[in-house]
Amino acid sequence: MNTLSKVTPPLVPFTHLCIVEQTKLGSPEPSMKSRKFLLFALSLCLLTACASKDKNKQEEPAPAETLYQKAAKAMEEEDYKNATKYFDEVERQHPYSALSSRAQLMAAYSSYLDQRYDEAIVALDRYIDLHPGAPDVDYAYYLKAMSYYEQISDVRRDQDMTVKALKAFNALTSRFPDSEHSRDAELKRDLVLDHLAGKEMEVGRYYLNRGHINAAINRFRTVIMHFQTTTHVPEALHRLVESYLTLGLEHEALQVAMVLGHNYPGNSWYERTYELMNPELRKKMQDDRGIVARTVDSLLKPD
Repeated sequence: MNTLSKVTPPLVPFTHLCIVEQTKLGSPEPSMKSRKFLLFALSLCLLTACASKDKNKQEEPAPAETLYQKAAKAMEEEDYKNATKYFDEVERQHPYSALSSRAQLMAAYSSYLDQRYDEAIVALDRYIDLHPGAPDVDYAYYLKAMSYYEQISDVRRDQDMTVKALKAFNALTSRFPDSEHSRDAELKRDLVLDHLAGKEMEVGRYYLNRGHINAAINRFRTVIMHFQTTTHVPEALHRLVESYLTLGLEHEALQVAMVLGHNYPGNSWYERTYELMNPELRKKMQDDRGIVARTVDSLLKPD
């Protein structure tokens, strides 16, 4: 009854106008239609008032510790979406709390675990910008790199995420060489480089098989120049020999074959290269006096 008395007054002028208008038309009382409309308006106001009270009740801030505990419990239950929500609420409701910065990082981590990598990267970039000197900022760099790393696709597809992962791992190892995460970052970086080299080899073989020899040579030289520590270098050297022989460039082919034999003598790609050479070139390959420079770097000198 009290609620009705609070919401009814604003409607009195409207009711009065309705009665006056109907009196002018010869109707002594409001019509049934007007009464139904009035009841509908009153009901709507009641519902709005109740909803407003419920909303105000829901928006009452909870203690930071309570929200953080809810987030931690959701993490334990692998309910990562709710974990992210509660961690975000810690920061939103208590931006100056001691738990705020920790909650930011944990929100990014829960997004990462839920494979929402784009959200994780955005949150980690924000954390790094806001807390560049935080004790665990190196972990933020590591987690960002891992968010790219987990999205690396097959070598036959676009390697944009692979390149971003490489840059992110490089940023971690260069900024925090003594970090506990740097060792794993270096291992992951080597795998990323191997993946990028594999992409170059895939394209190079494609060009070679279709007779685009010069384009293939450029790809194989890229592997030798930029990915010397990867497992693809022996094949890249072999494919260079194959390409040069196709063009009739025996001297260049011999030079590459010598480098391959010197650096990877027991490798199966050297055996395949040896089979490609004619008897005269094979003899030169076995002659130590033929070519002095046998390092990979010797192939990178300008012609």
